[in-house]
Amino acid sequence: MTGPARHLVIFARTPRVGQGKRRLARNVGEFAAFRFQYSMLAQLLRGLGRDLRWRTWLAFTPDHLRPGSYGIPTVPQGAGDLGRRMASVMRRLPPGPAVIIGSDIPGIRSADTAAAFRALDSHDAVLGPARDGGYWLIGLRRRLRCVDPFRNVRWSSEHALADTLVNLRNQRVALLRTFADVDDGEDWCRYQRGELT
Repeated sequence: MTGPARHLVIFARTPRVGQGKRRLARNVGEFAAFRFQYSMLAQLLRGLGRDLRWRTWLAFTPDHLRPGSYGIPTVPQGAGDLGRRMASVMRRLPPGPAVIIGSDIPGIRSADTAAAFRALDSHDAVLGPARDGGYWLIGLRRRLRCVDPFRNVRWSSEHALADTLVNLRNQRVALLRTFADVDDGEDWCRYQRGELT
C-alpha cells in the first residue's frame, strides 16, 4: 500500500452490563444485550482488526472507562451527539482516508471494509446504508476542504442517511451494500435465526 495510511475506526460503547444497547436490553434483558455487544466487538476485532491493509482503531465511549487491552490503539469519542463524536475522531486520526463502522452489524466482513477504501480512491465519501434509514459505515478521504457530513443529522431516525447525503450533495459519494443493525427485540430475533449475517 502506498500513500497515506488507511484508518478503520470501530465505534463502540465500552462493554458493560447495564450500559449501551438500552433499547435491545429492554426487550432481551441486560445480560443478553451485553453478551451481544461483547461478541460483536470480538467478532469485528477478529475479522478486521488484524488486517494489514488498514490500521484499526477502537473509539470507545464513555471516554473515562478503560476498555481493557485489545491490542489495538484506542481513540476517545469525546462529547456530544453521534455526529460530533465521529467528527472529533476523524480530526484526531493521522492523515489518510478514514472509515468508521458501528459495532452492532453482524454481517460486516473484511471485504466490505476493503470495498469502502477502494471507493475512496475515486470518491470523496462512502456510506453503507442500514435498513432502518441510518448507516453502518461512513468513510471520508479527509481532504482539506471537506464539508461537515454530520451537520444537522437526525440521529437514531430513519432520516440519518438522507440528512448526511444532503450534507454531501456536492461531493462524490459511493454507496455500499445495505445491512441491518441489531437495535431491538425484533432485530434480535432475526439475528438469532441467522438472517442478518
